[in-house]
Amino acid sequence: MEFTITGTHIWYYTICQREVWLMSRQIEPDQEHEAILLGRLNDQNSFRREKKYLYFEGGVVDLYREENGQLLISEVKKSSRFEYSARMQLLYYLYKLRQAGIESVGELRIPKEKKVSRVRLDPGSEAEIVEICRQIEVIISLDKPPQPVRCRYCRGCAYLEFCWS
Repeated sequence: MEFTITGTHIWYYTICQREVWLMSRQIEPDQEHEAILLGRLNDQNSFRREKKYLYFEGGVVDLYREENGQLLISEVKKSSRFEYSARMQLLYYLYKLRQAGIESVGELRIPKEKKVSRVRLDPGSEAEIVEICRQIEVIISLDKPPQPVRCRYCRGCAYLEFCWS
């Protein structure tokens, strides 16, 4: 099966590995789910004056600009609830850009909380991203999805009915 890992897969992997398998089969979450709709609204209404959407193999960066001669990419999230997942997604984008010969720095922005965090790809985080990618490849090679595992994120998940009905 032809499959390209994206930043969204990294995001889902850190939350629920079952979601990674479902997405790899184009089984998309409920697009009318409140969390997805709020995410779209946050995206549309935040940082209107900045350059949006830098597309490349492996993802789409929310915002980008040049800062001190270097590319600065930003990932925008509605809250810090999934901060680890967002950080890993951003590290993956930095990793993919480095593979393309573009050194860059990242910024995680949470407008509602007025929070901005710098993110840099160092050898430790690069190794972590490589391992996550390896694990994602294992998950998508499975014939069946991993069994659902109830966690604190299930209640607000757009796959809730799929996994628990």
